[in-house]
Amino acid sequence: MKSLRFSFLVLMSGSLIFLAGCSKDDPKPENIPEAITKATFTFTPATGSPVVVTATDSDGEGPNPRVLSGPIALTKNVTYTLTITMINELAATTAPEYNVTDEVEEEAAEHLFFFAWTNNTFSNPAGNGNIDARADLVNYNDKDANNLPLGLSTAWTTINATGSGKFRVVLKHQPELKSATSTASDGESDLDVEFDLTVN
Repeated sequence: MKSLRFSFLVLMSGSLIFLAGCSKDDPKPENIPEAITKATFTFTPATGSPVVVTATDSDGEGPNPRVLSGPIALTKNVTYTLTITMINELAATTAPEYNVTDEVEEEAAEHLFFFAWTNNTFSNPAGNGNIDARADLVNYNDKDANNLPLGLSTAWTTINATGSGKFRVVLKHQPELKSATSTASDGESDLDVEFDLTVN
């Protein structure tokens, strides 16, 4: 089976890179990894306005420049719900493959978001995330049919001080691989994006 994937990598300079890869003749049945041209990250507090950032490459591998909005600017000592939505603007808005969020939710048993951050910018979860170690704490709000986390919705409480660092999100496509111990090294990356983060 031929598969096509797109992933994001945002560098400190603010540039956005999409990577594409193909694999053929996979002996295991596998759904085609999602093509993502825009990912939206919405941090919603209990009161006040949400903080929204996006990573976009609307023409995929075409000539138009890739765009990263940001940084993520959060308020100290506030709890946020982060929701992630993704679309494929290369498909018609009426096509099933346009709404990648729905696809990931429907195939939750094959997908898992991993998170990492620097400089202790969150008090809950504390630490630096689970990209380097799966057992590290992330507050997932959603689960798949096997009671394993997904990550389209997560909870975050900022530190009670000013600070800055990096915030990275990786979506792994893990058909027949996702488990309680599968890691960010397992499967293919549908999405890999890193933003600057400030807490004030």
